[in-house]
Amino acid sequence: TSPIAWLRTRFYYLLIRLYFDQEFSVEEFTRGAKQAFSVVSKLLSQRKLDLLDELVSAEVLQVLKEKISLLPDSHRDALAADVDAIMYTTEGDVRIYYDDDGRKFVSILMRFWYLNGANLPDEVPGETKVFQIVFGDESTKEKRHLLTANYEFQREFTEGAKPDWTITRIEHPRLLE
Repeated sequence: TSPIAWLRTRFYYLLIRLYFDQEFSVEEFTRGAKQAFSVVSKLLSQRKLDLLDELVSAEVLQVLKEKISLLPDSHRDALAADVDAIMYTTEGDVRIYYDDDGRKFVSILMRFWYLNGANLPDEVPGETKVFQIVFGDESTKEKRHLLTANYEFQREFTEGAKPDWTITRIEHPRLLE
């Protein structure tokens, strides 16, 4: 991340704490985002989209229903990310905005890099083979791929609104296109 982007993000986090939620913590949000990413990615992989109603916006869920049904099994398997397989997480864009009705929103884009052992073809562009683990002898190899995902979390901070974060964008480059 560039120093300017890092400063901008920290400034927005300060504004969130000052004006919306005095108990907001970047560390706690990141922990929750990782957990949500893991749960949602596994449910996507298992095609259990009906269980995503409370976690994902209706618009995103509709798009996912169309895309998931067209995915080959190997790509669907590659969507799943265990919390322990998340290698790196960083914030992307942080936005604070108001809609035409005066409602207040905060959006935080999170980027995840995770290891997955799905049997992806070698010609899948955009993914990187990190290493091969050899257990026992040369004939037993386990391939791991380093994959990326972008999830945007949104929360409404208008008085009386539910204090829940909702996923408003899901991108798994080269898998969910």
